[in-house]
Amino acid sequence: MSMSDDDRDIDIESDAEKRAHHNALERRRRDHIKESFTNLREAVPTLKGEKASRAQILKRTTECIQTMRKKINENQKDIDEIKKQNILLDQQIRAMEGGMNGDVYPDLLSEDDVCSDDVEDEDLELPDSSRRNKKMKTFHA
Repeated sequence: MSMSDDDRDIDIESDAEKRAHHNALERRRRDHIKESFTNLREAVPTLKGEKASRAQILKRTTECIQTMRKKINENQKDIDEIKKQNILLDQQIRAMEGGMNGDVYPDLLSEDDVCSDDVEDEDLELPDSSRRNKKMKTFHA
């Protein structure tokens, strides 16, 4: 079966349209990738406002993620330690309240002891090297 000249013109237009459509899709894809790298660069504090290659953006983003994961782990350890301290303090409070009701610890704590503001920043420390370690003052019977 032979194609007429009209059929060939339609095929050429059809091929040209397909190619143009493909080119438009590819251009849109590249623009999306470019925009994504721009957004990523602006999201990373060490790259914000700087010119950087895609490789630099990926490298610094990876470093940033690793740093953030480390901080999250450190913060979770701090949270766990503070929860343990809260449990200990709650137990001590209950023991002291129970003891005071039974007069086992009369006048052990005065209002000044309970409500004093004499805890200084030097007494509070945090585990991270950039912060001070918090040490809780606890009651030991």
